[in-house]
Amino acid sequence: MKGLKEAVDEVIRELDEKDAVREIALKASRDILRRSKEAIAMMHRGKDAVETLRKLREDHMALISTLREHPELIHAGYVSDASQEFTEAMVLYTVFEEEEIPSSGELKVDAGSYAMGLADVVGELRRSVLDHLKEGDMETAELRLVQMEEIYEQLMRLDYPSAIVQIRQKQDMARALIEKTRGEVAISKRLLAVERRLV
Repeated sequence: MKGLKEAVDEVIRELDEKDAVREIALKASRDILRRSKEAIAMMHRGKDAVETLRKLREDHMALISTLREHPELIHAGYVSDASQEFTEAMVLYTVFEEEEIPSSGELKVDAGSYAMGLADVVGELRRSVLDHLKEGDMETAELRLVQMEEIYEQLMRLDYPSAIVQIRQKQDMARALIEKTRGEVAISKRLLAVERRLV
């Protein structure tokens, strides 16, 4: 049949290119996930994460640039997971540093990945609350709780079906974490008050 081989040759070239880009994106996504977790751990330990976050942003920008010719891969699970973790790390840093929260446009992530990453920040703030309670730093613990509540309040504005963004479970989890954390902060405050009276 005339033209059949040439037509399939064209398909093969296109699919070979897509497969090569996919392999690059898979590795880049794994690197972004690893570096994001590393940056978050550094922040919790009070270490300077600026250089790690700078490299993380570069890696994410390179990934998005690589996928520019294949936008359908941007919504692949592994890319979305990387963008979500990247968002979490970048937002957490600005919360800790009391800087302006970056938007999805500034981070170059899609709305769904941004929303999911933002929701995960609530869990990291809870971890910070517990760390500060152990240190007896009630003021910072209470600040982190307020920040958890502020993020949750904004998350609840996202009232969409799961086909658009699968945020409902994370909203429920954030609410449960806040309720639990609020109770722990209240108990710690009472214990601290008792200790002060006994001194």
